[in-house]
Amino acid sequence: MSEQFDLTSFEMSMVIRQMEYEDIAKILSMQSVCFPGMEPWKKEQLESHLDVFPEGQFVAELDGEIIGSCSSLIVNFDEYDDRHTWDDISDGGYITNHNPEGYNLYGIEVMVHPDYRRMKVGQRLYEARKELVRQMNLKSIIIGGRIPNYHKYAAELSPREYVDAVSRHKIYDPVLSFQLLNDFTLMRINPNYLPDDKASNKYATLMEWNNVDYRAMTKRHFKTSFPVRICVVQYLMRKISSFDDLANQCEYFVDVASDAGSDFAVFPEIFTTQLMSFLDERSPSQAIRRLTEYTPQYIELFTNLAVRYNVNIIGGSHFVEEDEEIYNVAYLFRRDGSIEKQYKLHITPNERKWWGISRGDSVRVFDTDCGKIAIQVCYDIEFPELARIATDKGAKIIFTPFCTEDRQGYLRVRYCAQARAVENQVYTVISGTVGNLPETENMDVQYAQSAIFAPSDFEFARDGIVGETHANVEMVLIGDVDLEILRRQRQSGTVKQLKDRRPDIYRVEYLRD
Repeated sequence: MSEQFDLTSFEMSMVIRQMEYEDIAKILSMQSVCFPGMEPWKKEQLESHLDVFPEGQFVAELDGEIIGSCSSLIVNFDEYDDRHTWDDISDGGYITNHNPEGYNLYGIEVMVHPDYRRMKVGQRLYEARKELVRQMNLKSIIIGGRIPNYHKYAAELSPREYVDAVSRHKIYDPVLSFQLLNDFTLMRINPNYLPDDKASNKYATLMEWNNVDYRAMTKRHFKTSFPVRICVVQYLMRKISSFDDLANQCEYFVDVASDAGSDFAVFPEIFTTQLMSFLDERSPSQAIRRLTEYTPQYIELFTNLAVRYNVNIIGGSHFVEEDEEIYNVAYLFRRDGSIEKQYKLHITPNERKWWGISRGDSVRVFDTDCGKIAIQVCYDIEFPELARIATDKGAKIIFTPFCTEDRQGYLRVRYCAQARAVENQVYTVISGTVGNLPETENMDVQYAQSAIFAPSDFEFARDGIVGETHANVEMVLIGDVDLEILRRQRQSGTVKQLKDRRPDIYRVEYLRD
């Protein structure tokens, strides 16, 4: 008769379970072994994980000993910047940004004790996450994965080349290779993801596993954001003694815009006529021609300011002489150093009488790092065909630098800018001059109340006004517009002016294209 073995003495108990508060001390101890040299969890952070989202925190337990753990939260990933860091996505490790209505489980940590690797502990933890995603009907799991062997190849391979080599099994990386084997796909590579991850040279691979069982729920709306911050300068016209005076005033406002994190700084129409206050030229037509001599300095000034302060600048407008003709030209100074210009197309009787200004002949739409924009100088916004053409060319924001001397003229600009925002489902921005230049012919008084306007619907600011300045006071207005809300509103708003137009009975035909 064969000898009987007590099989229970050979048994092991491997359990994947939800993390508990009593596990925290063991997890902290394990982390110092798993990631030597990296900043460990704080007790308060792990407690916050359990307070905020206990279902997303798991531990691997072998015979009563904690040998692995993972932490996660739910986010709507499209609300985060493509260049996000670990701190951004985890709210500094406390996950207080956890969104129960989100679509994606984001994994912020997985660790396995070195003595228990090659026991598929990590795989078990990932399977627990996948099952949680199925149960909660989430779209995917997203992780920012370390590439801890990259430091060995950094001198000869770029991060992209290294990831490609690992993907083709030419190089083994303990984290990336594991993730690829677990059906995660590469989305992109993020720099400066985890500052103390020296082994990965601070890089992380953004990876995603898609839940093929995901079922869209009719009550859940996919929400994303594309915010653009605009700083509108309401500029005070006052006597100056040199170009440097104007330059200092402009730099001050650009600095303010930059400090506020603005994407655009917007100056008013022909605010450079302030230079005429020291030119000592009584004839308006001759003063304008002398003003055009400052064009190179004006362009150099704003190009440098845009690059140095990292702000796209709508440089108001400036009188420019070309082929003996004078034009009113609005410039876009991009923060990458490139320059565009839009000529004023409609010239007021006053501009013709005093200055002999010539008109431009094309509607421009400009690409920027915040989408397509157009510039329509003052009087041009009062012609609805121009805004329609710009919208058809893809503009989402129309900037209108203006200069008006009385309330009636100002209100024409304002009401028309608001109308263009409604008609074309775009944002419009008006920036004007205030103050006075008593000794400068035809620029002696100014009236303005600058503003940012939106379409009029539930998704936007009340009354369609994102913000406005006080009338006739030098100041700035800083406001955010959201291009993603604009896109959605064009598709499913209360009214859909762009979709509901009747090209079968009317159309605007642009003759220059």
